[in-house]
Amino acid sequence: MVIQKSGRGRPSRQFILDQVDLGMSDLARTGGLPAPVENQQIWRDIWFEEVHNSTAIEGNTLALKQVKVLLDEERPVGNKELGEYLEVKAYAQAAEWVYAQGRAPAEWGAGDALLTLTELRHIHRLTVGPVWEFFPPDNLDPEEGPGSFRHHDITTFSGGMKPPSFTDVAAEVADWLRLVNGPPEAAVHPLVALASVHAGFERIHPFRDGNGRVGRLILNLLLVRHAYPPAIIRNRHRSAYLAALRKVDAGDPWPLAEMLGRAVKDSLDRFLLPNLAGPVKLLPLSALTRPDLELRALRAAADRGRLRAMKDEAGRWMSTRQWVDDYRKTRRVGRPPKDAPGGRP
Repeated sequence: MVIQKSGRGRPSRQFILDQVDLGMSDLARTGGLPAPVENQQIWRDIWFEEVHNSTAIEGNTLALKQVKVLLDEERPVGNKELGEYLEVKAYAQAAEWVYAQGRAPAEWGAGDALLTLTELRHIHRLTVGPVWEFFPPDNLDPEEGPGSFRHHDITTFSGGMKPPSFTDVAAEVADWLRLVNGPPEAAVHPLVALASVHAGFERIHPFRDGNGRVGRLILNLLLVRHAYPPAIIRNRHRSAYLAALRKVDAGDPWPLAEMLGRAVKDSLDRFLLPNLAGPVKLLPLSALTRPDLELRALRAAADRGRLRAMKDEAGRWMSTRQWVDDYRKTRRVGRPPKDAPGGRP
């Protein structure tokens, strides 16, 4: 079956989810999502970017390079506040724990839960514990410590959504966990369901602080337990992400599902497929881009027959890392030098 875009211009949201499904089929052909112990480098690359972007969404000012030095070399760089370094290291520890928890979908069932209350509390402790030891929130109730629900009410958010009273949090979380662990609706794409689940957690805001970071960690825990790669929601998309959460609150999960789909597809194309497939396995062109070769250029080369490629059942151009490398060599040879007649200025 050939999957077509609907109309011209921006792809439809269903088209994006279809592309994720095809990417997951490509991943299955390479052996599926590897465990961190099986391929540490892939997970480390994802780890750096998730830690940087998720903490940046909450206002952390460490650049990606500074995050890498802090986590790789255990030394702070730049003139930042101590709390920012602690926040990054704590999130990194929590993300490592999340990545290690993935299990094959076939292992779920027989009473197993996708997420337990104990795990939810544990993720919060990992995420905020090292920070709150030195920089607790103002007026922190002794019973609101890491892993414990809030004992304060939260004012209405800027979009108009008001989290439930703290007296209702435990019951709201129990209902939310039943939704997370309930049987999936056959007609609902997993990423649409996870968009609703993620927004539902943020709507409850069960903890005194750290709900955004914990919510994204839980989202990625559920993704890896469904055999998807983590979704890195980038700081540059912060405004669109917050707007998408508000739209879920208003009954429309599709903008957030689209954002999750794009993020999952990006993880497949950037981190997983190129590193798992090897040089000779066929991959979609989106997983074979290079800094000097964008997807549009690869498609044009395939259309013109300059890049060795073939179309799969869905109508996607497929090529291999070796064929792209061969094309790059001929592309360099055939390009005139800058100072030659007709060359680039």
